[in-house]
Formats: sequence, C-alpha cells, structure tokens
Amino acid sequence: MTATALPAGTTPAAHNDPARESVVRSKRRIDPTYYWMVVPVLALFAFFITLPALVGVYFSLTNYAGYGDWKFIGLSNYINIFKDPAILQSYIFTFFFALTTTVVVNIVALAIALGLNAKIKWRTGIRTVFFIPMVLSALVVSFVFNYLFSNTLPVLAERFGLTPLATSILANESLAWLAIVLVTVWQAAPGATIIYLAGLQSVPAEVYEAADLDGAGSCRQFLSLTLPLILGYLVINVILGFKGFLGTYEIIVGLTGGGPGMATQSVAMRIFSGFTGGDYSYQMANAVIYFLITLLISVIQLRLIQRRGVSL
Repeated sequence: MTATALPAGTTPAAHNDPARESVVRSKRRIDPTYYWMVVPVLALFAFFITLPALVGVYFSLTNYAGYGDWKFIGLSNYINIFKDPAILQSYIFTFFFALTTTVVVNIVALAIALGLNAKIKWRTGIRTVFFIPMVLSALVVSFVFNYLFSNTLPVLAERFGLTPLATSILANESLAWLAIVLVTVWQAAPGATIIYLAGLQSVPAEVYEAADLDGAGSCRQFLSLTLPLILGYLVINVILGFKGFLGTYEIIVGLTGGGPGMATQSVAMRIFSGFTGGDYSYQMANAVIYFLITLLISVIQLRLIQRRGVSL
C-alpha cells in the first residue's frame, strides 16, 4: 500500500478537514456576479468596436466608395497611400503637432501645478479658475478662438502697430499651426495639471525639510527631489497627451478646417473626409495604417517605461 503525499505544511487532520476543503473550493470558484458584470461589457465592446473594425479592415481591401457596388482589389489602397503626398503631409503635420503640443502642455501644466501646490492665498479658488477650460467643449472653444484670431487680435495689432499680426494668423500657412497648438494647450493643460498636483501632494514634506537643512535651493530641490519623485506622473501625462494629440480633430475643424490649403490637415481629418467624400475604402486603409503606427508607438513607450522601472 502506498502513502498519499500531502502538501507541504499541512497535517493529515487539516488535509481531511471538510470545512477547510469547502473554504478552498469557495475561493477557487468564481462569483457569478463577475460574469454578469464582464460578459455584457465584452459583448458590447465586440459589437460596437471589434466588429466594425474588422468590417473596416475588410472594406479597405475593396474599392467601396461608401455607396453602390464594390469589388475586392487587394492591397492596392495600401500601396497608393504610400505614394500619396497629401497623406504624407497629414502624417508629418500630425506627428509634429502631437510632439510639440505634448512638450508645451507638460511644461505649462507642471509650472501651474507647482504654483498651485505652493502655500498661497485663495489657492482653492485659483485652482477652480485654471480647471474651467477642461470642462468646455473643444469645438466651442475653437470657434471662440477663431473669432479672436480673425477679428479681435488683428484689430488690436493694427491699433498698436504690430503689422505681422494685423491679419489673421489662421490664414497664414506658416503660422496657423501655432494657433492650433495654443488653443490645444489652453484646454489640455488643466487635465495634466491635476495629475501633476496629485504627484506633488504625494511627496512627503519631510523630504523638502531635509533638503532645506542641507542648504539645497529651490532649483536644486526641483531637479533632484521633485522631478524624480513625480517621474511616474510625468510619464502618464506624456503618454496620455501624445496619444490624444495624435487624434486631434475638433479644434482643427473649428479653427482652420485643415487650411489654409492643407497646411493643418491632420490624419484624423483626412480619414473622416473620406467617409463622406466617396473615398471610403481608401481612407479606411489609411485608418488601418494609422492604427498600426499608433499601436507600435504604444508598445515602444511601454518597453521604455519597463526599462526605466517607472511604476504607473
């Protein structure tokens, strides 16, 4: 007769205890509530996100114009996209805009967060004022700034003799992107500021007290203490900001409509224009390429985060 091996650290009495076995089985059994919560969400996600995406990938291999008949043409749309200078221009503008805006937003948001985290009067009221742009519609904000750039600013510039600004910068191919960056920063900075404030408030006050005793100045404390301690929050803002700015659409529509010419046309605008302009399959192929590029960027960012050991 062979003896039955027992798990390490258990006694025969515990091994044969019915109550203990019941507790182990109850821990291993998944609560039915889990399925009631997860399955509907997965079903909705599959129906409204995954299925349309797969249909779009299929139509990118056809000559479907959004209406009428169509036929399968293989990879022709993808090949033509790489030869299209207008598509290339939209990619250059989008990545340039996303990179520039990400840098500016994080600099502005961090500066605001440092100011709001300081011991100043009416700190709560000032925080509320800074966070107002975040709750406003991007399209409404862009239309308001469109009026300011096209009417108010030129009138003031002409009155004070600022000739370069006497005409709307939205009509200038070299300066229109600056207006888009400015408005985007104005609306996006509050969201990044909230994240930085959370990071700054998580830093123990004792750290700065010890730095003061060692004679470290404000600049030294920021570079050696504050910045390393909120590095994880900085990474979060950079990732979220860059991803969001890659899909910029509403502010450009309200400010320039992609003009003048095609100087400020983003990839998202180019894709959406194909859905109503008889270019459905071609722009769907463009959307697939853009998704793959965005996915690649996400993977690279995650790998860099893991290498640096940043905890999110």
